[in-house]
Amino acid sequence: MGRSVLFLFLDGVGLGDDNPQANPFAQESMPYLEGLLDGHKLLADGYYTTGKPVIVNTDKASLLRLDASMGVDGLPQSASGQAALLTGKNVPAWLGEHEGPKPTQPIIELIRQGTIFSQIRQLGKTASLLNAFPPRYFEAIDREYRLPGVIALAARQAGIQLKTKDDLCRGQALSVDFSGEGWRDHLGYPDTPILSFEQAGKQLRELADQADLALFEYWLTDVAGHHQDLHEALTILKALDTVLGSLVGAWDNEQGLIILTSDHGNMEDMRTRHHTRNDVPLLLVGTQKSRDDFLNGLKSTCRSDTDLTAIAPAIMEFIR
Repeated sequence: MGRSVLFLFLDGVGLGDDNPQANPFAQESMPYLEGLLDGHKLLADGYYTTGKPVIVNTDKASLLRLDASMGVDGLPQSASGQAALLTGKNVPAWLGEHEGPKPTQPIIELIRQGTIFSQIRQLGKTASLLNAFPPRYFEAIDREYRLPGVIALAARQAGIQLKTKDDLCRGQALSVDFSGEGWRDHLGYPDTPILSFEQAGKQLRELADQADLALFEYWLTDVAGHHQDLHEALTILKALDTVLGSLVGAWDNEQGLIILTSDHGNMEDMRTRHHTRNDVPLLLVGTQKSRDDFLNGLKSTCRSDTDLTAIAPAIMEFIR
């Protein structure tokens, strides 16, 4: 296998103000992340340079800002933002508005036309969605009680099998909370395994090794933002930082690139339960050459290199 990408998607994470009362990223210490960024936090203040996509570059990581609004008025939404990330198309501009949280029929049709999942597979390479889904999720979809989100829908449209409870129990998938405690406490499956966050980071790396493109969707950030639950947000950041530290510690920088980004802002501003128009972070972890190659891919397309539409073509260029 050639160069690979692990795409960590964090729903509802923007670059907010350096205001600890409103922004959990300003309040919570994230030693692993800050170590990658030479002490910088995921904030819009201080080192934020207007007009320049790369705002931090160290020997371990690069941090960029991406415009989640994409030139369209209104608050960015999950369905159109995620569709832009996966297709490389300015979905809000095409629709004339931001749409979400679930994909509308026009977005579903757009996903059917192709995403990074289907494009990767057309190249003869492998792609995987690493999240485990409970039995009731599949039952609700089969009975048309529930519509999959954009990412799960895109995976299914590309012929990628969604991972199940059995995959979770075999260590071939991860719970959205990383530890698996939610499967026991909230979903009622007492026999599912429990992982420490350090173990989850290592397992994330092992699962990413099995595909050219592996994606993990983390949506608890968006939930905490909508609930304006600062305590939960701080707890989430501690978990994310520990997982990231364990993942990076086990990662093979020579082979792959870790990409972390979001679809819109939310959790970075606890003063509102709504989404924000803040830019979202794009964190790249890998060798300087890998990061430079990815950045060159951002700039080589006819799309903007500073908004969500840049991600899919840059991933394709990197893996190709």
